[in-house]
Order: sequence, then structure tokens, then C-alpha cells
Amino acid sequence: MTGAVRATRQRAAIAALLENLDDFRSAQELHDELRRRGEGIGLTTVYRTLQSLAATGAVDTLRTDTGESVYRRCSEHHHHHIVCRRCGFTVEVDGGPAEGWAAEVAGAHGFSDVIHTIEIFGTCAECAPKR
Repeated sequence: MTGAVRATRQRAAIAALLENLDDFRSAQELHDELRRRGEGIGLTTVYRTLQSLAATGAVDTLRTDTGESVYRRCSEHHHHHIVCRRCGFTVEVDGGPAEGWAAEVAGAHGFSDVIHTIEIFGTCAECAPKR
């Protein structure tokens, strides 16, 4: 897809679902929820739409510690995530010293126009007692 992003019924349904969710979900989970709501959307369409929304910055994407990509609506500012491995609870955090470190490392190796993603995985306070 090049240029403007096409507005479709499917894209609108996916965007509306993401607006009502606070946590990260896989494409399969989003597809399942859309089907439960009576939306006739194929899984391939969900994947393509999520990739397109991620490319425009409308959704956050992260790879879980198991390698699965998960998605949620994006905040307006640059941030990183701390993710609970057990329940998926996610907190957005500012990069602090990591921002300077990323720029310094990139510059030391001759890179410019650098972007980065930092994901921290652990066990949230709610899940820790259940261990």
C-alpha cells in the first residue's frame, strides 16, 4: 500500500476495537473478538491492517518474549514498555538514560536518523504472589 491509507469498513472495525482495549493483543485475539462481534473479517485482513496502522504510528507493536507480535493503540509520545510475562499487563515508560545511550551508540558507529524500541519483560505486582 502506498500513499494515503484507504478507509474501509474492516479498518474502521479494527480501529474501533483497538480504541476500546488498553492492553496489547495478538492479531489472532483481535480477529477472534471481531468475529464474536459479528464482523466478517479475515485473519489476513487483520494482519495487513495492523501492519498498515503500525507503519503510520497509529498502533504500538511489540514482540513478546516468546516472539509473538502484539498490538494496541498508540500514545502520542515516544515511549517504551514494561510487560508482565504472565498476564500481559503493560506500562508505558519514558526512556530516560536509554535515549541518550541509543543516540550515542548509533553515532559511534556512524548511524544517523536512528529509531529504537526497548521492551522490558518481568512479572507484575499482581502476578508475583501467584508464583
